[in-house]
Amino acid sequence: MMQPSLDHSSEPGTTDFWAHKNALEKRFQKFLDEATPYSTYRWAATATLLLVFIIRIFTIQGFYIVTYALGIYLLNLFLAFLQPKFDPSLEREIEENEAEDGPTLPTNANEEFRPFIRRLPEFKFWYSATKATIISLVATLFRILDIPVFWPILLMYFLILFAITMKRQIKHMMKYGYIPFDIGKRRYTNKK
Repeated sequence: MMQPSLDHSSEPGTTDFWAHKNALEKRFQKFLDEATPYSTYRWAATATLLLVFIIRIFTIQGFYIVTYALGIYLLNLFLAFLQPKFDPSLEREIEENEAEDGPTLPTNANEEFRPFIRRLPEFKFWYSATKATIISLVATLFRILDIPVFWPILLMYFLILFAITMKRQIKHMMKYGYIPFDIGKRRYTNKK
């Protein structure tokens, strides 16, 4: 008995499909690479998509679960954007454990400069937020996802969750002395 071949490249039209798929992936990657330096325009496009989503939610008066899920996801992305890649609280615990192991070199306030490295880089934040907004817009086209809920409860829960997490994040930033933005940071100039 002859086994069917698992190689789809011999079937007509299959190689065309994979060739077109690869070509589209390359074009999309080229677009992303070219859009990378234009952060203002990228975020303006994402804000426009969010505005279109909000207008759609207000006009159809539904899809509050989709909106809530998008809000929670964007909040999670924003928190990851604000946090440093290497958590200072964990670094202090490691330093304390190393101090218990034996003598180490002394450290002082004039430690070596370490730049702020985000846990979620800006480009990945933008890309994920844009994808989530587009997926949410597409989700509003399917009535099965319009689950009836009392939206004021979802809104209050989201606002409380936002306030608590942002308060905790700001306390963490103040405790460990890092600022994730350039606002208020000292700028050094070359004096020649």
